[in-house]
Amino acid sequence: MSLNYKSYWRKTGLKGKWGNIFLKRLSNHNPKNVLEIGVFCGVTARNTCDFLNKINGKNFSYIGVDLFGGYQNEHKDEIEPTFLKNQKFSNPLKNIYYNYILKENLNSIKSVSKLLRNYTDNIKLIAGDTNKILKELDLQNIDFTFLDGGHSYQTVINDLTVLYKSMKDKKKVILCDDYGKESYIPEVEKAINDFAKKNNLKLNLIENRFVEIIT
Repeated sequence: MSLNYKSYWRKTGLKGKWGNIFLKRLSNHNPKNVLEIGVFCGVTARNTCDFLNKINGKNFSYIGVDLFGGYQNEHKDEIEPTFLKNQKFSNPLKNIYYNYILKENLNSIKSVSKLLRNYTDNIKLIAGDTNKILKELDLQNIDFTFLDGGHSYQTVINDLTVLYKSMKDKKKVILCDDYGKESYIPEVEKAINDFAKKNNLKLNLIENRFVEIIT
């Protein structure tokens, strides 16, 4: 299958080759039910749904969890992308289009829902802090999780703990971003290493950026 990660004229954390590398991980595992923690502007969500639709038809589900412009959690060591605060674009046309014509916050549920409108029956977008809401979600059917939400040590540990409880011993996939030197965040690396050691899990480093955990 040809893999072509599209930006849809929006901000994305998976620029350049990284989007296609992400899609390759999806292709390797061929999931049906995907969870993304840290939706940002919905670009990876749209690419994920496009991919799932190609391999499963309409028989797939996507859950996206993000603050979606809501209050940031109380953890002082949390890391928030600058873009979410000011929505500045290096491309002046994008700046005019989104900030002055549409007046649209790309990190809002409304905006992401519009980007995913072709898959309304397959998606669920949930606004909230994963430290509080993740344990309340039904994750039993999730085959593949892309973990790129809060980047504090506590948040990463919380998210991995809740995910692993539902995915343990099921040979499911947790793909974590910002682990390797290509987009390194020390708190993320330490949390993942500590969690893997505690649970005797093998880590698969991918392209010096992502790390994959098979449950």
